[in-house]
Amino acid sequence: MSELRLPEEIAFDERGLVPVVAQDASSGDVLMVAWANDEALQRTTDTGFAHFWSRSRQALWRKGETSGHALRVRGIRWDCDADTLLYIVEATGPACHTGSRTCFGDDAQSGAAGLFELERVIRDRLKRMPEGSYTAKLMERGIDGPLKKLGEEATEVVLAAKGESDDRLAEEAADLVYHLMVVLGTRGVPLARVLDVLARRRR
Repeated sequence: MSELRLPEEIAFDERGLVPVVAQDASSGDVLMVAWANDEALQRTTDTGFAHFWSRSRQALWRKGETSGHALRVRGIRWDCDADTLLYIVEATGPACHTGSRTCFGDDAQSGAAGLFELERVIRDRLKRMPEGSYTAKLMERGIDGPLKKLGEEATEVVLAAKGESDDRLAEEAADLVYHLMVVLGTRGVPLARVLDVLARRRR
């Protein structure tokens, strides 16, 4: 874990609290907003997991201590006045107590966030291999299953691009992306790593 650094002076409010925004490190989505006091911030930097202060219970709490859906903090940033903190996090499950991925609703996801949600679902299917799952069925022959389908779908995209409708091309492209993500998941290569490569190649 890299060292987590806080600003030299934090502009706590009159209650000794500061708002903290948790942002997904991969998708950039805002997952939740909570409050922290000095002790919660210290626990966060000491452990690498997000701790907050509950205003209703007047108690320190670690995100995920009951649900298991922790937030691993990869970095801490702050605004120009140091009166709001930003945690860059990796979430181990839904951030919201309702079961939604974010406290702002899953339907508010950007297109990129939808891809990261698909990655999460694929990862879950590959881990649990539930009966009836198409992803699990693909893996019956190991990685050869999704690799074979990936090749087939690439051909379908080429054919659709040559002479079929835009809708058909979009459908085939979606199939190609899905099977590519299964292959990435099987190899343990995160989507964020692929996007980092693309970002470095940008001219």
